[in-house]
Amino acid sequence: MITQILTSRTDEPASARLATLAERSASGALSTEAGIVYLAAGRVVHVESAHTPALGDLLTHSGALASDGWWEAIDRAGRRCRVGRQLVDSGHLAAGALELCHLGALFDAAYFVLAHDGPALRFRPGVAHWLGAVRSVPVDTVLRESRRRRELLHRIWPEPAVDRAPLARIPEAGPVDLPARRSRILAQVDGVRTAAQIATALACRTFHTLVELRRLAAAGMVAPADSMAPGDPSAPAASVAPDAPVTSPAPAAPAAGSAAPVPAPRPAFPDEPDTALLRRLLHALEAL
Repeated sequence: MITQILTSRTDEPASARLATLAERSASGALSTEAGIVYLAAGRVVHVESAHTPALGDLLTHSGALASDGWWEAIDRAGRRCRVGRQLVDSGHLAAGALELCHLGALFDAAYFVLAHDGPALRFRPGVAHWLGAVRSVPVDTVLRESRRRRELLHRIWPEPAVDRAPLARIPEAGPVDLPARRSRILAQVDGVRTAAQIATALACRTFHTLVELRRLAAAGMVAPADSMAPGDPSAPAASVAPDAPVTSPAPAAPAAGSAAPVPAPRPAFPDEPDTALLRRLLHALEAL
């Protein structure tokens, strides 16, 4: 009876369903329109969303892990759902470094899955992610962090459409001196890409990309492409901007019931490593 209740489709908000699953110490995968939350004994062990770069991209393009080491772990342990353990046991990655990057990816994806609290579509008991157990987080912590990020982004610019819609540039009145990260993100805005596709193209954290895009929107430099009238002379052309490299759309999340790994392809133009993340990685490695 309990399994039937948990796996039924309802319009119940994802946060409420997660709270119920946490109380029951449930294990499995909760699907929403924006992604999947994986639970083990009522705690969140992984979150994935098509709106965020894959963990493998963050690890390899930050320099924390060689690409060969990532794919070797996928080949050896993907079907056994032990990719994380394989990375550590093989010596390719320190346990602390894996945990830090994994938590960053988890909270990035959780923002899209939970911040706007869409309906929970289905819970599948017993379904595990191919990465395996790395670090579990209480459901309350994940929900609180998602709300904190939503409130921070709202203070910067209150229009959430910037997070998901294709974005277009608004011609500047004059030359603007932007920080390096913000300038690179602006160069990717072409009227076609979304924030997730920009983050994937630059191999940087999605939340950091959202912060910069909302700042650009607040400065009147970018806007959702569909908000600009076709006849508006400031509307961008459909073609990609000359200074922006062409990349494929963000990959879709793998099916909840599949144990086979489907990592995203590596972006062609990596972003600069995130300074705060690398500092935490260094401290973790020194502690080990």
